Amino acid sequence: MGKATTTTAVPDELRRRLGLFDAVVIGLGSMIGAGIFAALSPAARAAGSALLLGLALAAVVAYCNATSSARLAARYPASGGTYVYGRERLGEFWGYLAGWGFVVGKTASCAAMALTVGYYVWPEQAHAVAVAAVVALSAVNYVGVHRSAWLTRVIVAVVLTVLTAVVVAALTSGASDASRLGIGPGASAGGVLQAAGLLFFAFAGYARIATLGEEVRDPARTIPRAVPLALGITLVVYAAVAVAALSVLGAEGVGQAAAPLTEVARAAGLPGLAPLVRVGAAVAATGSLLALILGVSRTTLAMARDRHLPRALAAVHPRFGVPHHAELAVGAVVAVVAATADLRGAIGFSSFGVLVYYAIANASAATLTPAGGPHRRAVPVLGLAGCLILAFALPLSSVVAGAVVLAVGAAAYGLRRWASDRQGG
Repeated sequence: MGKATTTTAVPDELRRRLGLFDAVVIGLGSMIGAGIFAALSPAARAAGSALLLGLALAAVVAYCNATSSARLAARYPASGGTYVYGRERLGEFWGYLAGWGFVVGKTASCAAMALTVGYYVWPEQAHAVAVAAVVALSAVNYVGVHRSAWLTRVIVAVVLTVLTAVVVAALTSGASDASRLGIGPGASAGGVLQAAGLLFFAFAGYARIATLGEEVRDPARTIPRAVPLALGITLVVYAAVAVAALSVLGAEGVGQAAAPLTEVARAAGLPGLAPLVRVGAAVAATGSLLALILGVSRTTLAMARDRHLPRALAAVHPRFGVPHHAELAVGAVVAVVAATADLRGAIGFSSFGVLVYYAIANASAATLTPAGGPHRRAVPVLGLAGCLILAFALPLSSVVAGAVVLAVGAAAYGLRRWASDRQGG
């Protein structure tokens, strides 16, 4: 009797459903999110009239990171992103440290995005709305990544429409003054670096494409094309919004505004546009939250496969083809943090870990054979230096909190290795 054949998928493998367009849209949904609505004001306070220099610096570091991430993702098209790259190129500890920083830092980012939704939709009940948003989007992710990609398309379309309306209204109004774009005497290098760190937070979503490497069709071609496309579109949008805001409000006005784009609409003589901006901000934060939960759960899956996290989190749903245990666990933790945390504290806590994560990605890419010329080695080296500089330019409280979290993760890794060595002995 011949052997029976079966078409059942391997339980721990994800399904490749995403094409180039879906991958770009997921990247856009991660980057063109709440960051542009929330980060503009503190960045302007830090850099003053040199805000555009901070944006340019953030874009350079993001480009280096995107290039390194794309090369690595094409070489290692598996879920986990820099957790996988660091492990394969630098050693198990560095991969683990990247994964730990990503999961912890981005979990805080998820809570920050959920709270942003709450503050825009219903400020008086922001925490309750945040928890509801986490539950709803976790359910969307649970039933399949292709449905998440479809929802992200809608979100990106809405946000781009709102931002385009704000930019056009501002630049065509009588309140616009190009002289406000000049750099004044109060600008400082430290302020520019801190602004770049804040604005980099809004760029960081391109890693979401890399963490979906196991679900992208033809990843060796799709990922290297999707990452720079998503980053380039985002940079153009951010630059246009920053120029519009500065030309109408000036650096001081942008820095003092709690909701700068709403103030831009009012100053441009279109107060009726302000409610649309609020809706756009809430939708943008929802898009970021959707993609963040998606990315964190995939890195959790990869770490669970290697037993750095409980093995049960590596389970893949037999019908929906998603890491359902990881998604449920991430959603539960984010809901608790969103119910109890402060928005500003959540953002600050995550920033340091995000930059360390990308520093490890660049260090990993620097070990690849520099095919295509010496500049291939220079890009990850520049990205590594940029990430470390921006990380330590953040407020001291953020640096300390991030360092403590990384130290706790490193200690846990050391204890696990010690116990494993004792058992082996």
